[in-house]
Order: sequence, then C-alpha cells, then structure tokens
Amino acid sequence: MTDLSQPTETAASNATDARGRTAELHAIRARVSAGPSERATEAQHAKGKLTARERIELLLDEGTFREVEPLRRHRATGFGLEAKRPYTDGVVTGWGTVHGRTVFVYAHDFRIFGGALGEAHATKIHKIMDMAIAAGAPLVSLNDGAGARIQEGVSALAGYGGIFQRNTRASGVIPQISVMLGPCAGGAAYSPALTDFVFMVRDTSQMFITGPDVVKAVTGEDITQNGLGGADVHAGTSGVSHFAYDDEETCLEEVRYLLSLLPQNNRENPPPAATEDPADRRAEALLDLVPADGNRPYDMRKVIEELVDDGEYLEVHERWAENIICALTRMDGQVVGIVANQPQTLAGVLDIHSSEKAARFVQMCDAFNIPIVTLLDVPGFLPGVDQEHGGIIRHGAKLLYAYCNATVPRVSVVLRKAYGGAYIVMDSQSIGADLTYAWPTNEIAVMGAEGAAGVIFRRQIAAADDPEAMRARMVKEYKAELMHPYYAAERGLVDDVIDPAETREVLIRSLAMLRNKHADLPSRKHGNPPQ
Repeated sequence: MTDLSQPTETAASNATDARGRTAELHAIRARVSAGPSERATEAQHAKGKLTARERIELLLDEGTFREVEPLRRHRATGFGLEAKRPYTDGVVTGWGTVHGRTVFVYAHDFRIFGGALGEAHATKIHKIMDMAIAAGAPLVSLNDGAGARIQEGVSALAGYGGIFQRNTRASGVIPQISVMLGPCAGGAAYSPALTDFVFMVRDTSQMFITGPDVVKAVTGEDITQNGLGGADVHAGTSGVSHFAYDDEETCLEEVRYLLSLLPQNNRENPPPAATEDPADRRAEALLDLVPADGNRPYDMRKVIEELVDDGEYLEVHERWAENIICALTRMDGQVVGIVANQPQTLAGVLDIHSSEKAARFVQMCDAFNIPIVTLLDVPGFLPGVDQEHGGIIRHGAKLLYAYCNATVPRVSVVLRKAYGGAYIVMDSQSIGADLTYAWPTNEIAVMGAEGAAGVIFRRQIAAADDPEAMRARMVKEYKAELMHPYYAAERGLVDDVIDPAETREVLIRSLAMLRNKHADLPSRKHGNPPQ
C-alpha cells in the first residue's frame, strides 16, 4: 500500500514549463488531502473517529475552508524522524465560515505522529492563533493528539508554551472553543482549560494530566481512561467540559449553533436573528408552573422555555452543578445569557460548584457583550462543614465579583424565594443590576420566616404555654410585616412587581432600552478576583 506521507517523484518533477509545475503542485496537494495512507484512515474510522479534514468539513460552511501551510514539514532529526517528514506535520490549519461568518480552525491529524505536537506543528498553530486574534474572529481547535512529540524533546514543550500564551492573550478578545475528539493528556490539557468552551465526545475523547498507568503506579487506583477523564466525567463531575455528545457529527453541529450565538470578538455585539415569536406574547403557563409555596420544587427550565424565543436555548454545563442553570438563548431575536436557580436540585441553593459555574458564565457574557437575565429562586447558600472547609466564602465571592464587574445590561427577576447573602449575590439591585423585577409570589428577606421568627421571638416562644402555636403566630406576623410581596418594592429595592405572564414582554422592553448602555470601569491593569 502506498505511503502518501512521503513525497514521490513524478514525471512532472522534471517539467520546466508552468503547466508541468502546476501539475506537480496539484499532485502534491492531492497527496496532502488524502493523508498519510489509506490504512491510517481506515484505522481512524475503525475507532469511530473522523479524520481532521472530515471534521473541518462538518464544522465549516461547505467549500469555504482555506488551508494555511499545508506543505509544512518538520526539520527535526534523530530517532528516525529525518526519514519521515509528512506534509502538514500532523495538524491542519486555516479558516472558513460558519453561517457566513469567518472562523479560524486547527485540527490535529491523529494519523500523523498520533497528532503529537512538534516544533513545526506548534508553529502552525501559533500562526493561525495570531491570525484569529488579528482578524478578530473565533478560533476552534479540533483536538485529537497524543501530547508532545517526545522525539523533539523540549522544542515540543516550548510549542505548548506558545499556545498557552496565545490562549491567554485571546481570552475575552475572541471566542475560543476547544472540541475534544480524541486523547488529550499532560500539559496539552491546559490549552482547552484556558478557552471559553470545551466540547467532548463520549467514548472517544479523554482529558487528564496523568493517565491511568501513572495513577495506578502512584496511588494504586485501577481506572480506565474514560473513567478517569472521559466526557461524562468532565461534563458531570469535574466541570472541565461544558458539553458532551454521543458522536462527532452532533458535537460539531452544536459547535456551529454556539458560534451563531456569539459575536466575532469583544468589539461586536452578538448577531441578531429574525423570529416570529411575538415580543408581547403572554406566558400564561407561568402562573401554574411556579408554585406559590416556597417549599415545593419545580423545573426552572420550563420557565425559561416560556420566556425565550420559540422555547429554544443552549444550556452550558448542563450536567455539572445542576442547582443553577446557565444558558444562551434569544429574546426578540437578540442573544441573551440566562442565569437561574434550579429549585428542582438542592432547592436551588448556591454552593461551591454552582457559584463557580455561574461566575465563569457571567464573565463570558460580559466579555462578549451578551446581556444577562437572572431568574432568582434561591433559599441561601448550602450549609455544611464540607462547604465551609471547601471555601464557600471564597467561591461564592467569585460570583459576586463577576456580577459586580459586569458592564453589560443586567436585568433580574425574583420569582419566589430570595434569602440572605444569596439574594445579594444573584445580581440584586444593590450590586448593580440595571433593573430588578419581582413576581407577586416573591419572598425577599434575610432568611425564611420560620428561621427568622425562631431567632427574633425565641424568648416569647420558649415562655409560651403552647410554644408551637406561639411559633406559628410569630411566623405569620413576621411574614405579614417583612416578607409580603411588596415590601421590597415599597423600599425601592425592586423596580416593579409584575404579572408573571408579562415577564417576557417586560424583559424584552427592558433589554431594548439598555441595548446602548455604556459603563466605564475604574482605570486599572486588571482586577484581582477571588480564587
């Protein structure tokens, strides 16, 4: 079987006229496009994986890909490298369009050196990253590589350093999306971790710093690659992956959808889209979806579906920290980020993971000019020794910092409970929300009525002939005085109490008014957010 990774002599090689040289060029390009060999391609497909070029074709609009440095070859010697110098050096780089907008991409070709990164390979990635930053367009990496090319030693490691430096420089400037389509081990995993979004495919993609063999040697734990760093692990346990899918085709289609919701860069607004969903549509179903009883759970996703255009949204980190929902969607055709407590999981409390999840999402929205709508139904922070020792103060402060630092339009709605510090943290008026609304079912207070009455009226309850009856009376009195639906509105802490069915229209009108909002932060190199 022919090895297409190596240059072969053809009759055209000796041609001196333009037609002969052009024929030679086309022959070389054909070999580059075909890849190293049919056997290597068959092996890739046998693993349930597409080739680098097949993936690019799925990601980009048909016929728009323009490759950069397809004829690049490494110059390394030793360990047999000088005898194997394939074109592309194991990475395909270039640009094209997604929904008609420019997107830069690089894709590891696992068929060549296992997609391992060498000096030439890294230089190609550096170049395409620099081009993306300069052009102000998103960068998508299709990752399927075995890490640093050991035969090239520290030159390969330095290549990773250049990638990390550019990831950091591009952060908050252009959207960066990492799509994990194969193994990603060691230091290579830090590039995806520095990007805005990470996609993974079940069974075929893994990420870890130290692999199962090292883990077993050091700790004695026996675990598979997927068990250690598979898609479900990172989507549901570690929070490293924002999205996980069963196959590459679905995964890449969702990447295209995400790109349709993001601006090209931090100097632009997200692209609007036409919608036939009326801006003034009443959402009568909301009156029945959310129980007035604060102790009864419900699915906040159903509330979101009623509010957004055609009920469509893209949930980020769907399976991690499920007590809070972060989603990108559209309202009246305009892109909006939604942060919402989820009463169906842990009653919607804030804890370490949900605070981190929401904080990163708020920062992303603020970086890329996406307005934020916050839907509150939060009973407080999760109590417990594990939470306190795990640093809930530090992690909760991340969400507080993110909201306080955000300059995009911010509108919040209190659906039901909003207690204590969690109410303040969830974009209350006091930390800078532009507009705050509440439903008639809202309960905004320092804590729940039962707990508050137990503190305030402790002595009266203890001294009463019937302590339980006295407790019930005091709870009712506290609710009547400090927790009625209009208490916060009377003190200017919410801008209005609204009919739940009108929430969609109120939010759309509010966001339209705020569309040209301008806010300046103090002059500084950068803040020092809690870690």
